[in-house]
Amino acid sequence: MDYIGIKYDGCIYDTQTAEALNIKGEQIKADSSQEALEILRHSTAHLMAQAIKDIYPEAKFFVGPVVQDGFYYDFKIDTPLNDDDLKIIEKKMKEFAKAKLPIERYEISRDEVKEKFANDELKQAVLKNITDEKLTIYKQGDFEDLCRGPHLPNTRMIQHFKLLRVAGAYLGGDSNNEMITRIYGISFFDKQELKDHLTMLEEAKKRDHRRLGTDMKLWMFSDDVGAGLPLWLPAGARLRAKLEQLLYKAHRIRGYQPVRGPEILKAQAWVTSGHYANYKENMYFTQIDEGDENNPKISEYGIKPMNCVGHIEIFKNDLVSYKDLPLKFFEYGVVHRHELSGALHGLFRVREFTQDDAHIFCTQGQVKEVIIEVLEFVESLMNHFDFKYEMEVSTKPAKAIGDDQFWENTTKGIMDALDENGYSYGIDEGGGAFYGPKIDIKILDAIGRKWQCGTIQVDMNLPSRFGITYTTKDDTKEQPVMIHRAILGSFERFIGILTEHYAGEFPLSIAPTGVVIVPIAQTHLEYAKQLQKDLQNLEIDSEISSKNESLNKRIRTAEKQRVPMIVVVGDEEVANNNVALRDRRKRERSVVGKEQFLQQLQDKITKERI
Repeated sequence: MDYIGIKYDGCIYDTQTAEALNIKGEQIKADSSQEALEILRHSTAHLMAQAIKDIYPEAKFFVGPVVQDGFYYDFKIDTPLNDDDLKIIEKKMKEFAKAKLPIERYEISRDEVKEKFANDELKQAVLKNITDEKLTIYKQGDFEDLCRGPHLPNTRMIQHFKLLRVAGAYLGGDSNNEMITRIYGISFFDKQELKDHLTMLEEAKKRDHRRLGTDMKLWMFSDDVGAGLPLWLPAGARLRAKLEQLLYKAHRIRGYQPVRGPEILKAQAWVTSGHYANYKENMYFTQIDEGDENNPKISEYGIKPMNCVGHIEIFKNDLVSYKDLPLKFFEYGVVHRHELSGALHGLFRVREFTQDDAHIFCTQGQVKEVIIEVLEFVESLMNHFDFKYEMEVSTKPAKAIGDDQFWENTTKGIMDALDENGYSYGIDEGGGAFYGPKIDIKILDAIGRKWQCGTIQVDMNLPSRFGITYTTKDDTKEQPVMIHRAILGSFERFIGILTEHYAGEFPLSIAPTGVVIVPIAQTHLEYAKQLQKDLQNLEIDSEISSKNESLNKRIRTAEKQRVPMIVVVGDEEVANNNVALRDRRKRERSVVGKEQFLQQLQDKITKERI
């Protein structure tokens, strides 16, 4: 199967039909391109819905979108499903695929949809989110559903798929609504690609940061505290602090100044910035009584979803000269964003998180050099953690502030900077922030998954809105350009990615426990404690395993903790000031002098600096 068909006016026609109708559209290849896979997976979602409807005639369907790694369908049936039921649904899907059912599209008016699905409350709920008066239905066999498409022209093209899991989902992602059923799936045009993807998913299960975080006692969540609000346990807090310290030093070396803004600001600040009009639904607001009995006054405040407004206020605190530019502020800023309960996912999607945020104020002539300097910072960090990465330039979204000329000039400036320095990048049309275009950094982990992390955003809107200026060489006032920049994105999300990337085996520079010391007997405990102090002086955290258990069991327990180094000390080590070293990554054992061991660790830590 070389081609899906001909794409014309939002529809896909098979080649024979296109020729009969004299349609001259774009020929879509059956490959791994984003567009082709989205068409395939959307069609597979409908095939799954058709199978569910055939097996469970009472089923009612909400939406079945394509997502980053496949598709899902939300629906309601009387019978609870589990993962064992997926094989039955898959079998029925294969029957419909072999039947070579044509997938047909027809237009229908809004009133006709209301009448057609009058007894389907889920379809009526979908209709509330659509403003169009002319809608489309896709039909295959006896199954049909309200859908924009496009779809494949025939079910025979859907051959290589797998249903992955059953889950619960709140209707429309709103926790105030009823819980309905969701099934996730994946499909490819190529059988080997499906097989490779399923192998990757099996590996991903082993690396799942939610499981590893629990096993390694790094963080936790509590219903008593609230969903999406992580609690950092001692080992996880050590890991996080080491990452923060590593990054702090890297910022200072590059001339960034640490600052800190409040976590709650007057709503008027968010009105000025544009967040109130463009981002309010993602924020938390409260009322604060600022008056007294003689002068009652209640003001609205918003908990910050971003750090930029605070940094602008800090910039305004002093007279800034062109000689001071570029001026670089950075902050580990705690922010809060309103996330739907159904969207929360371990550390990847939370309601409170900390950004490794920075804002660089510069002249227009410095924009290119600042962007390149940031990209060099990104590259050093990605290399440090063994990540490959890709870049995308995101352009003006539908909801944006600033005129077209600003967007055109700024977007071109970003692309010129990348082109002139030999960087390759993709284009994400309409993916920019509401206040300016941006460069998104997407990293590839150890098993080939892609993650959105860092971002570089060029902004002249916020400086204009807040009226900030610097003094030029000619003693006049000029508006600076503001560059928003985060490399990790957030510590929470990045630590989740790191945990899966390393499968919990963190490099020594950030490992929550760098060394486990195993004294053979109680008589060796004092030597172990002195070694622990020596390691602490190197800023390496260690644990002494002195429980009343066998030596082998204590070593096995240490290995399960995924620590970089295990050290055993007994009579010979104490007598000769040595350590019996086990490097679990290299699977090597050796006996070295204590001072030599400490120097090796010191050299390793120094080498791992960013």
